Amino acid sequence: MDEYYPWLILGHILKNRNAISRCLIERFSDPVSVFSSSMDDLCNVEGMTTDIARDIKSFRHPEEKIMDEISWIKGNSVRFIHMNHPDYPDRLKNINDPPLYFYMNGNIPLKGSISIAIVGTRRPTVYGRKAAEMFSAELTKAGFTIVSGCARGIDSIAHRAALEAGGWSIGVLGCGIDVAYPRENRGLMEEISQNGAIISEFSPGTGPEKWNFPQRNRIISGLSLGTLVVEAAEKSGSLITARFALEQGREVFAVPGNINSPYSGGTNNLIKQGAKLVENTLDIIEEFKELLTSGLKHGIKSNSTQGLSLSEDEGIIYGLLGLQAKHVDQIIKESGLGTQRVIQLLPELEIKGVIEQIAGNCYIKATL
Repeated sequence: MDEYYPWLILGHILKNRNAISRCLIERFSDPVSVFSSSMDDLCNVEGMTTDIARDIKSFRHPEEKIMDEISWIKGNSVRFIHMNHPDYPDRLKNINDPPLYFYMNGNIPLKGSISIAIVGTRRPTVYGRKAAEMFSAELTKAGFTIVSGCARGIDSIAHRAALEAGGWSIGVLGCGIDVAYPRENRGLMEEISQNGAIISEFSPGTGPEKWNFPQRNRIISGLSLGTLVVEAAEKSGSLITARFALEQGREVFAVPGNINSPYSGGTNNLIKQGAKLVENTLDIIEEFKELLTSGLKHGIKSNSTQGLSLSEDEGIIYGLLGLQAKHVDQIIKESGLGTQRVIQLLPELEIKGVIEQIAGNCYIKATL
């Protein structure tokens, strides 16, 4: 019998019953022992019903669909990571409803990786985009693997920033591992699989049905030490990931946003409810400093000008800017340096790569 066969059969029988799957493996050790157990033993497992136990016991013969799936896995060099596999991450296994198995394209050692999730809206503002880039790049340099959902917006930005910073990223899909969703992220998914992993618990060919994504979100948080929500509306799917993180006993972080922006209602509410407000990467690193002994050796800086070659006047302008855009007139007023001096210094700071000009003659702090 192929190693994958009993796992796939049990997975198809117990589709969307991950908590029961975990209890069965904890009780009987493996699927073969599950199938050979008695009805009475099955019914004594937490969460088990007579109907489910009967479905398990009534299985008798191989199913063509399962054999086709095994052939597809092997033919496409996809890794099949079941709950007893040595590479199945302990952090994920310890949630209430871990996937019985998942499919993986990639080369990252999932087990033992120091991971953090970064999630947010699919329609970020300039502020949200810059925040996602900054936190992802700096957390990568501190030693984190960035986990997200390969969606448009904040997810994609976080993945790309991690890869550009020379780090690892993990993309968790709400569809089959052979399905690119959204389509424009096919290239990004290939990059992630070469510098991390693309994973999915859904069978090959499964489309991106809307009910798959909340289920996917528990894996994003389950793989991670904590979840950072960058920008999210009050009913954003990112808040589901944050809720899972709380239920799993993981840290939840949120970037504060403009009170007048509809894309900040969710993050600001998270902060009201107890999520840690983060203004810079050190706010996150300090929660995991025992794990990240080398974090501060990778160039992570606070919002000060330490480590930057800036004059006193340049430092004043730099210190006024953040991820929220400021118009040049506001910079002139707040700096007290005078119009001519500010107009002279802004292009010089752009050349140094520490600030960026955006539409409307506004400026923001660059991601370093």
